[in-house]
Amino acid sequence: MDVHQLIAHRVRSLRQQLGLSLDALAERSGVSRSNISLIERGQSSPTAAVLDRLATALGVALASLFEPAEGQAAAEPSPLARVAEQPVWTDPASGYVRRNVSPPVGSALQLVDVIFPPGQRVALDSAGRDAEIHQQVWMIDGQMEVTVGATLWHLNTGDCLAMRLDQPIAYRNPGRKPARYLVALATVPSFPNRRT
Repeated sequence: MDVHQLIAHRVRSLRQQLGLSLDALAERSGVSRSNISLIERGQSSPTAAVLDRLATALGVALASLFEPAEGQAAAEPSPLARVAEQPVWTDPASGYVRRNVSPPVGSALQLVDVIFPPGQRVALDSAGRDAEIHQQVWMIDGQMEVTVGATLWHLNTGDCLAMRLDQPIAYRNPGRKPARYLVALATVPSFPNRRT
C-alpha cells in the first residue's frame, strides 16, 4: 500500500475510534478541516509538522500514523518486519526520510530510522497527548541539533538523547552531509482516575 494511503486510513481510523468529526479534529489539532479531509483521502502530502499536530490531537506518537489501521492489518500480524515492507515516508518540506522499522504487532515500543538532509530543520509541537510518550534519539552517523523545550542539545555519532514528548522539539542538521539516527519511542498509556 502507498504510504499516503496508509496515513489516510490510519488518521481516519483513529479519528473515528475517538468519535471525532472532521471539524472536532480540526479544532483540536489546528489543521484545517479541508486539509484533514485531503489527508484522509490520500490526496495530500502533509508535512511532518502537520502530521505531528494530528498525532498529538489523536493522542498517539507520530510513528503510529504509519501503522496499519484496524481492519488493514492481518489477523495475526507477523513479529517480523522485512525491510521491503517497512513504510518509508519523505517529509515534503525538509526532505527528511523516515522508515518505520518496527513490526505492526501493537508493541508499546516503536523504532524509526531517519535520514536527515544537511542544513534542514523540522519543528514539532509534541505536547498535549493523552498518553505519556518517551523517546530516545541515537545518532548513527553525522550530527544533529535537537532543541527540547528551551534546551539545545548537540548530538554527534554515537550520542543518545532521551526525552519525553510533552513539549516542542526541533531537529536541525548543522552539518554538510546527511545525518542518520534511530528513534526509539515507548508509550505509557494514561488511565483516568478510578474511584475506589
